[in-house]
Amino acid sequence: MKKILIGLGAVLLLLAAVVLVRTVRYTAPAPTAEKTQVADVDAGQIAEHLSAAIRFQTVSAQLEQKDTQEQFEAFIAWLADTYPEVHAAMAPQRLGTDPAHKYSLLFTWPGKRDDLQPILLSAHYDVVPVIPGTEDQWQHPPYAGAIDKTHIWGRGALDDKSAVIALMEAATQLLAEGFQPERNVYLSLTNDEEVGGNHGTAAVVEKLEQDVVQPAWTLDEGSFLLRGFIPGIDNAVASINVAEKGYMTVDLIAHGKGGHSSMPPRQTAVDILAEALVKLQQSPIPGGLEGVSGEMFDAIAPHMPFGKRMLFANRWLFGGLIEKALNSSASTAAMLHTTIAPTMLHASVKENVLPIEAVATINLRVHPRDTIEGVAEYLKKTIDDDRVDLLVRQGDAASRVSSAEAEGFKALAAATRAVYGPVIVAPGLTVAATDSHRYETVADNSYRFNPMIVTSEDTHGFHGTNERISIENMVHATSFYRQLIKNGSGE
Repeated sequence: MKKILIGLGAVLLLLAAVVLVRTVRYTAPAPTAEKTQVADVDAGQIAEHLSAAIRFQTVSAQLEQKDTQEQFEAFIAWLADTYPEVHAAMAPQRLGTDPAHKYSLLFTWPGKRDDLQPILLSAHYDVVPVIPGTEDQWQHPPYAGAIDKTHIWGRGALDDKSAVIALMEAATQLLAEGFQPERNVYLSLTNDEEVGGNHGTAAVVEKLEQDVVQPAWTLDEGSFLLRGFIPGIDNAVASINVAEKGYMTVDLIAHGKGGHSSMPPRQTAVDILAEALVKLQQSPIPGGLEGVSGEMFDAIAPHMPFGKRMLFANRWLFGGLIEKALNSSASTAAMLHTTIAPTMLHASVKENVLPIEAVATINLRVHPRDTIEGVAEYLKKTIDDDRVDLLVRQGDAASRVSSAEAEGFKALAAATRAVYGPVIVAPGLTVAATDSHRYETVADNSYRFNPMIVTSEDTHGFHGTNERISIENMVHATSFYRQLIKNGSGE
């Protein structure tokens, strides 16, 4: 027994030594990037321009309404009046699959060399509606574009008119300096991202295909510089997302016997449906810290405090513990697997009538490791009830994973550090949908990143109340795009 205990002790000591050595070696390199001196930016002018842009109620979900169409036309006219240098140097093409509604703009900035692949920078100027009845919950009216000492307020401030304005400001600056890129630069301002991009963004991609334009890389929205989201990390994390989840909607249709509610059977259609939903809730689709998610935390973890760094340095030993911790938070759990979210329910037409059918609509965001067919099969197998049918209403696969080693990613990282200093740069995964999944059909690589710092407090404004962006963020975003265009469009 004594020999066994001694041997066990020796094994434990060896294990501890291995863990400690791996942890010591698992440290971030000393920061080398410093802020680059950039051109002066007129913060007041940029704030005023974003404020004006917010005042146009470009709600794409209401584009069938004449007054909304007039808002889109007015915004396009305002953009031309506000940025005449950009429009003169690269007159935009108005695009849309609906001939009557051409509201997306594609600017072409001619480069010096046709033998170099172009790049494309994109942003959308349409917005989601303000939830009816919540207007009085806004600190400032949602379409007033109010400016205080630190922020610009209103629908679209973060998502995504801020990027539109910063792009236009950066291009104006560069044109004033006489800059001409080495390669063609495309600026795509789309009008229907919030409703799927089926007309405006699709038309931009169709135009690129017709002209046989294959960008080396594209940039669109997707993530930000995240501050305060990861415990123990004080510095901002620039999550340059290299992929996005797919979008899938299914109906679960439970069948039961109808009749009068005074004589219910042991299980109604609603009971059967509820049972199916509970099964899905108790058996989430398997996932894990691998692929894009693993690469992201591999980039971030060396900057963590010793205890957390020890766990990530020894994932072979603590992988289960790490994944359990990540799954405890909705934001990090979404990065590890395909999510299942029941969002709509429908059953009887009257409170005293037993339904023949009860329907639950479920929205899933599909991880790049999964397929639409595989997810549907998993749902059926987990529910395992012949009384429940599954109807796939929409199934868009996850995007491909772009390279974090390609020149486009490096250009984005360099521009970020030039403006913000030695921040942590990591490849990431967009858990929602963007226009980028359309651009990837014509581009070698597609990236998703907005060059603004956001905190957890800021995120409440996305599609919600009190959307805002800091004036400082707008200044930095303009500097970022200026650096990116200047350096990313070179040889």
